[in-house]
Amino acid sequence: MSVTPTTTPRLRFVQRSALALLVLSGAINTIDRAALAIANPLVRHDLGLSVADMGLLLSAFLWAYAFAQLPVGPLIDRLGPRRLLTAGLAVWSTAQLLCGIVGSVAQFAAARVMLGIGEAPQFPTGGRVVRDWFNARDRGRASGIFNSASTLGTGIAAPLLTTLMLLYGWRWMFIIMGLLGIGAAIIWCALYRDPAQVDLTPEENHYRTAGDAPETPRPVTFDEWKRLFRCRTTWGMVLGYFGVIYVNWLFNAWLPGYLEMGRHMSLLHTGWVAAIPYAFAVFGGVSGGFIVDRLMARGLSRIDSRKFPLCLAMLGEAAFVVVTALIASNTVAVACLCGAMFCGTVATTCAWAMVSIAAPANSTGSLGSLQNFGGYLGGALAPIVTGFIVQGTGSFVPALIVGAVMCVFAAVSYFVILRRPITPEDLLPPHRAMVGGVRSLQSK
Repeated sequence: MSVTPTTTPRLRFVQRSALALLVLSGAINTIDRAALAIANPLVRHDLGLSVADMGLLLSAFLWAYAFAQLPVGPLIDRLGPRRLLTAGLAVWSTAQLLCGIVGSVAQFAAARVMLGIGEAPQFPTGGRVVRDWFNARDRGRASGIFNSASTLGTGIAAPLLTTLMLLYGWRWMFIIMGLLGIGAAIIWCALYRDPAQVDLTPEENHYRTAGDAPETPRPVTFDEWKRLFRCRTTWGMVLGYFGVIYVNWLFNAWLPGYLEMGRHMSLLHTGWVAAIPYAFAVFGGVSGGFIVDRLMARGLSRIDSRKFPLCLAMLGEAAFVVVTALIASNTVAVACLCGAMFCGTVATTCAWAMVSIAAPANSTGSLGSLQNFGGYLGGALAPIVTGFIVQGTGSFVPALIVGAVMCVFAAVSYFVILRRPITPEDLLPPHRAMVGGVRSLQSK
């Protein structure tokens, strides 16, 4: 009879501290990426941009962020979350500061590219930290907590950045946030430690790894990283997250603009009303983690305990987005936005909880970054597609309907393609994988 592994007081302190630091850095991360969306009307006015031009400028961050995921995952797995997130925080905070002193659209775009590169390690780092410090049965809640930083930050961003912008102007808004991020980089580097840097007891190591496939601790190799692309599970996560993040970034990039242009709200009211759906999104992110752990405790497999609620959440988000697009009442529309963003963050939490169990430990950051790469290809398209649709039709309705279609696409991708975790044998060369499979059958 197996004994359920338990944590220790020291390990609980490490876990809580790590999650608190991830929430802090994640909130700053998403506030910084949302700053241009909040400042959208004033920046458009000052720089003389069209709506389509702003869509392209908003997407500069996202393209850089998406493609930076490809190298950042293996770097996290080889160098560890402490070093990578420290560097990332320093780079993106410097870029945010530079956004406040740009003198042209080209300089602004370059600063946003730098922001995207710097922010790339944040959420794959969170997936690796959860895998490193939590037992599999506790990873859903931990994933929900660190992932909630994305919507917590964006929810805080609306009133905070609007206030800073109205008090000091949009340039000082960027500068102040850059300085806060540099401070967070110092705090993360000073307080967080990777497991290899802590003298853990056998009991603590047993808790961390119990239930995972036996592995020899070693860094991921480039060949193993390449073989992730051959795995069906990887493509299910990449394609599914494409749809999830497309819809997230439809809102992240255009929610203030939608409320102002599509719902005819004032700039001051837009800042506060936009915060309401993000409050529901924070609750959705945390709830998704509890749902995952509860389903796993009731006997669902690691994959199904994440896949089933994720797919249902995306179908629910699709329904809410359609009603938002078609309803005349602003009150009902905001209520539906609350439901849509709640479902959206349940899905993102389930997706990151999937990362913590869907690959060998030494490839967790790599798989997380590949999922994020697919997601932010969708995220990069959302501001551009939305901007051109709105400019071409004069309405947000077709853009929202496209978002609902992407929700359904995400649900189908996860449900149909994703079947089982990636094993260490899946990442071996073909001839070695065959030998390992034969040995496994013989042992049974």
